[in-house]
Amino acid sequence: MTIFPATLSRYFFRRYVMTFLTYCLAILVIILLVDFNESGRRLSAAPEYTIATGLLISALRVPTILQAAIPFVVLIASIATLMQLNRKYELVVTRAAGISAWQFLAPLIAANLLIGVIAVAGLNTFAASAMQWAETIIVERNLGSGQSSNTTPWLRQRTEQGDTVLGARASAAGGTRLSGATFFLFDAEQNIKERLEAERATLGDGEWILTNVRRIQGSKPVEQLQTVSIPTALKAEFVGESLTSPETVPFFELRGKIAVAKSFGLPATSYEMQFHRLVAQPALLAAMTLIAAIVSLKFVRFGQSLTVVLGGILAGFVLYVVSELIQAFANAGTIPPIVAAWLPVLVASALGTTVLLHKEDG
Repeated sequence: MTIFPATLSRYFFRRYVMTFLTYCLAILVIILLVDFNESGRRLSAAPEYTIATGLLISALRVPTILQAAIPFVVLIASIATLMQLNRKYELVVTRAAGISAWQFLAPLIAANLLIGVIAVAGLNTFAASAMQWAETIIVERNLGSGQSSNTTPWLRQRTEQGDTVLGARASAAGGTRLSGATFFLFDAEQNIKERLEAERATLGDGEWILTNVRRIQGSKPVEQLQTVSIPTALKAEFVGESLTSPETVPFFELRGKIAVAKSFGLPATSYEMQFHRLVAQPALLAAMTLIAAIVSLKFVRFGQSLTVVLGGILAGFVLYVVSELIQAFANAGTIPPIVAAWLPVLVASALGTTVLLHKEDG
């Protein structure tokens, strides 16, 4: 078997990285525009919302969205690189020299493994910090919810004064600062005795401090209060585990979050799923190279490029649907998170390897 020259290997590696960065930049712009439009639709009704604030929030959310989109960027960049090499007959000449597909795909796989490690170790940490900053802005300016879902997370606390159920549209600082908070206070018979709707709520030492509060008590007139104090036995760590989104936790802190959540008796499935997905990401990106090779290694004419691209996108879409379906099963507790994270990687790798073995070695 012909040894793959180091110079050619570096050329393929550099060629792919430049293509990846180009597509990555284009995707960044698209993500920013789409997220700005969506965020503006949700947040623009707030009095303190401005276009500059909306752009800042969207810019801070872009790294998190990009991290989720990286597998598709890798797939498209791999297809584009192989098609460009095919069009310029570089792959034809490489194959004529006795170099197999496994050899000239190795630089692309190595590049994607490196991209995956950088995404997990670097981009994820930056994205988590940026997302925390975005949530802080939303809470401080009472803009509403920064998430596409309007589902409110709820907590129940028990004190000597009775039970309280509380929720908020947005949270920051590990769940200790809430925006658009609602508190339901119950009496000894578990009937709602009053409802408090606060613009903001902050967890202090043994109490929740609510500001700009509307108090609703049965048929009584609604009261407007500047501040209200609600006793609580909740600890900041417990609230943080219950309200903090996994996307705002850096990769190197996820294991600690999982341990703390389990110590409080809380389900840690979302944190475990996030951890294992990040661990599996470099391998997933490498598998995307094999998927791209299936549809783009064959020499094609210019008019056939659209079919090749559509085939690759369809393969990526099917993999995405399967991944989301498996994740839903994991979140429901049907399968372990580690299986849900690694199964799509194994399926994609097995499919790509099988097809390439059939094409290359018969």
